[in-house]
Amino acid sequence: MISIRQRKGVKTTEVSEDYAAQEANVKLENKLPSGCTTRRLWKLLSFTVGGTIALCIGLLTSVYLATLHENDLWFSNIKEVEREISFRTECGLYYSYYKQMLQAPTLMQGFHGLIYDNKTESMRTINLLQRMNIYQEVFLSILYRVLPIQAIYVTALYITSWLLSGTWLSGLLAAFWYVTNRIDTTRVEFTIPLRENWALPFFAIQIAAITYFLRPNLQPFSERLTLLAIFISTFLFSLTWQFNQFMMLMQALVLFTLDSLDMLPAVKATWLYGIQMTGLLLVCILQFFNSMILGSLLISFNLSVLIARKLQKNLKTGSFFNRLGKLLVHLFAVLCLTLFLNNIIKKLLNLKSDEHIFKFLKAKFGFGATRDFDANLYLCEEAFGLLPFNTFGRLSDTLLFYAYIFVLSITVMAALAVTFHNLSDSTRQQSRGQMGKCTIILKPETAYNLIHTILFGFLALSTMRMKYLWTSHMCVFASFGLCSPEIWELLLKSIHLYNPKRICIMRYSVPILILLYLCYKFWPGMMDELSELREFYDPDTVELMNWINSHTPRKAVFAGSMQLLAGVKLCTGRTLTNHPHYEDNSLRERTKAVYQIYAKRSPEDVHALLRSFGADYVILEDSICYERRHQRGCRLRDLLDVANGHMMDGPGENDPDLKLAGHPRFCEEIKRNLPPYTAYFTRVFQNKTFHVYKLSRNNLGAVVAKTLSVESSVKNIKCQKKKKKKSCKTKSMHTLFPRHCDHVDISLF
Repeated sequence: MISIRQRKGVKTTEVSEDYAAQEANVKLENKLPSGCTTRRLWKLLSFTVGGTIALCIGLLTSVYLATLHENDLWFSNIKEVEREISFRTECGLYYSYYKQMLQAPTLMQGFHGLIYDNKTESMRTINLLQRMNIYQEVFLSILYRVLPIQAIYVTALYITSWLLSGTWLSGLLAAFWYVTNRIDTTRVEFTIPLRENWALPFFAIQIAAITYFLRPNLQPFSERLTLLAIFISTFLFSLTWQFNQFMMLMQALVLFTLDSLDMLPAVKATWLYGIQMTGLLLVCILQFFNSMILGSLLISFNLSVLIARKLQKNLKTGSFFNRLGKLLVHLFAVLCLTLFLNNIIKKLLNLKSDEHIFKFLKAKFGFGATRDFDANLYLCEEAFGLLPFNTFGRLSDTLLFYAYIFVLSITVMAALAVTFHNLSDSTRQQSRGQMGKCTIILKPETAYNLIHTILFGFLALSTMRMKYLWTSHMCVFASFGLCSPEIWELLLKSIHLYNPKRICIMRYSVPILILLYLCYKFWPGMMDELSELREFYDPDTVELMNWINSHTPRKAVFAGSMQLLAGVKLCTGRTLTNHPHYEDNSLRERTKAVYQIYAKRSPEDVHALLRSFGADYVILEDSICYERRHQRGCRLRDLLDVANGHMMDGPGENDPDLKLAGHPRFCEEIKRNLPPYTAYFTRVFQNKTFHVYKLSRNNLGAVVAKTLSVESSVKNIKCQKKKKKKSCKTKSMHTLFPRHCDHVDISLF
């Protein structure tokens, strides 16, 4: 088991009338007695200072997280095999391809090895660039060494908050909140090669660019430049994470909502729909026409929105109830067309790569129980469960959650008022200038970030692993609100204390007080974290990897759990039967077959399954065979039993149609070294955590087992003729063992 130990020896209501007042508020902070030139100099100075702080705080955050990673593992001083083991689960698999590219004699040979890979899945040659999102390992490794990626991430969050509020103080507060809530905003320090850790910085850049793009009255050159930034960040985000399509589908839903409610110009929404599809299709080409991308819901949804909009040209005219009815019809049409297009595409492409995701979602949201092994594998993982309630306690300690709820409440009320105003104004003509007047208390960029944070909030609440998409944006949204003149104006007007000077006082004093509080409360703890020195410690896994390197052929094929085999590939370069990249239907079926080593199956069945994948060795883990981490029904052995139609072990209820298994659990019984098992498997390595068995390379085990069965049957007949019960003995390869005549198994005869 992996552990961390101490180092040895190292201690919305008055739109038109309020517009002038809001402009006055913005001008108030820029008003200087020396005139226009001085104001320009002041803006330039503010921009320079804010930009410098953005870069500095981004780099400091990156250094801080890198130092924590070093202090946690002593990464620079431990052995290479220990460093590689520290890349857990799929992180090790992805990092192995970076290592493979570095060890290739030439760049072309490295590319060839990735395109024609026969070591990731035994008895198969697969195109890794098509199957997996590993272009970052190929192209971006130098960039990520030179420019720490978390610097880009935090800087993008800073800029987004600055763009929304109009002051860089908001960006500074967002960055501070991101760092002080590190447990809930990032996990990069211990899962560095994870796909989302590469992708989320580009996602943050995309959100910042969209925020700027949605500003009214942009100059044509600025608009084109921003569209380019959106396209590049969208493309890189899509290229670096296989789940990009689901995140961008959430974004498309945001655009659809705002477009339908007249909160942003339809032309800009169309541009963003097009960029999403273009970026995704370009990634599809680079991934050798990956069918999972072509069959994504995002492409079907965006096409459906554009088609439905053309068919319903008078969607935004009429009275309130007339328009509301049209919106409901429009929503229904888009939904039906999306499902129709997606179903047609998947049937044409015979696409099944993402069906496990929909099975998981169906079971998770209560649309029927499932015995599907893949769906239950996700349902039983804590990361895919509901967001724990203690998360809100941690976010409240930094005042982030309180500030977020405060800002969210005000902006939601403003959004409801704007929505009612827009739907009620049947005579309004759609134009860019009039659009600004109708949404002045809720600017398009603010409306976009509002719906974005709400949708991703629901996603995080339902699936804990997705909280990092929400909590980082929570920092941005809360800091924007506290520094926004519009938010404070709405609040002060509602309590009849409105005054332009009070707005300036509140938008600067409140963030500064919170920054002082964060420094006072969390600075000592951060210093303690930086001074705490620990080291990576996992002797059992290190011993296993060293044994594999020194005692097995380089072309040997290993079977076992997905997580462990990722480390085997990285540390030893041996061929695998299965691995953690689960977005392939045939691989999921193969993984379920390999996992029968933890089910109640006969040694003959397990041997036949493993040999069908070319396995030479199988690694059994006590932590899985005798698992206690999950409750009954969620242990891996329970999932396998239910999927196989067998009753689960231990006290508790079973479904009435489940039956008793005809064989004991393989991973337990094999350790007794009984002849039916030793005929097929020979133990070659063992420590406190792992047991490695070598598989017989031919059918000798099956022949011996069948011979034993035949001999026993003949003796049984003789015994019956003599009407006596005798103790009949048969001979195996390894030992003599008794078998009573009354209990002879003739199933193989």
